[in-house]
Amino acid sequence: MMMFLTTFRPFRVQLGIFVSTLYAFAPLPAQTISPVLAPHAAQVEIALDNAFEFLIKTQQPDGSFPGEYGKSAGIVALAGMSVLSAGHTPGPDRYGEFINGCIDYVLKQQNEDGYILTSNGKDKGLYSHNISTLFLAEVSGMMDPDREPKVKQGLQQAIQVILRAQDVKKKSGHEGGWRYSPRSSDSDLSVSGWALMALKAARLNGAMVPKENIDYAVKYMLSTQIDNGGFNYQKGKGNGRITLTGMSVLCLNLTGHHNSPEVQRGQDYIMKHYKNIPKDNYECYALYYNAQSAFQMGGENWKALGGWLYNRYLPLQKADGSWGRDASGGSSAEKNTPVYRTSMIVLSLTVPYRQLPIYQRDETIDE
Repeated sequence: MMMFLTTFRPFRVQLGIFVSTLYAFAPLPAQTISPVLAPHAAQVEIALDNAFEFLIKTQQPDGSFPGEYGKSAGIVALAGMSVLSAGHTPGPDRYGEFINGCIDYVLKQQNEDGYILTSNGKDKGLYSHNISTLFLAEVSGMMDPDREPKVKQGLQQAIQVILRAQDVKKKSGHEGGWRYSPRSSDSDLSVSGWALMALKAARLNGAMVPKENIDYAVKYMLSTQIDNGGFNYQKGKGNGRITLTGMSVLCLNLTGHHNSPEVQRGQDYIMKHYKNIPKDNYECYALYYNAQSAFQMGGENWKALGGWLYNRYLPLQKADGSWGRDASGGSSAEKNTPVYRTSMIVLSLTVPYRQLPIYQRDETIDE
């Protein structure tokens, strides 16, 4: 039986200053404004308010969004997490109702076997399922009495889908990972990273996720690292990618490998290449993961990448509160689903807010 810990989270306060956070009734030290965020804090607050107005106005009555991928459960989950990341919670206010709409939509896409798959949403199988599972894990424990049992049940079933997919007999070199189909015999790092984060978030929330499954996924992730410190989509293919290196460094930090040589080599790769993120076809994906990884590493990593993040992306917000991309480049989701791009940039800007439990950072790390 799955058990969940009660979680209390602080609300967002002007200029990014927060009251203490309680996890399972255990108080943590008061969180103060990040020195890297401080020069941009007022502008970030305005940007977030405008972004959330865009998301609220864009959300359809069923909880989905327009755009090529707007009905994907994974996109809806990212939108919900972006509002959570600024300290808003499910509830009766405008922001809370928006999150509730995202939750209800994701749950409606879940099949009887627990698989969250939107047939007309270009979900790409487990990719979207894993993101949706992460969202349910992050929001569990915050719901009203009617939704909470549904979220817990949906999360438990979704986790089992991920665990069963990992247990499928894999080809040599693919053990421990995931691919787009729950029945795939091969693996890739992108799908596997989201799966690992979903399992880790659920485990942090008290779910019965065996540590062995986490360790198995970490082993697969490490197998894709190459000599220059970068990580590849699959083992032995490529010279490293900034998107997947950010994902891997983040996941390894979140699973207790902060001081490992593999993490340090990966972060060194990131610091050499992060300014190329805007040229990447998966720009927002790269931005999200590399901002999170740099913040986890702290020190000069976050100082450099965080300052660059705020200086570059805050001025690019459109008048309607969204962030768009030039149609001449980028993946289909980046170009044709502004809700995706806006949600990912919000999740990047709010890194130092530390409102999503999975991204909590060791408080001894120096910024």
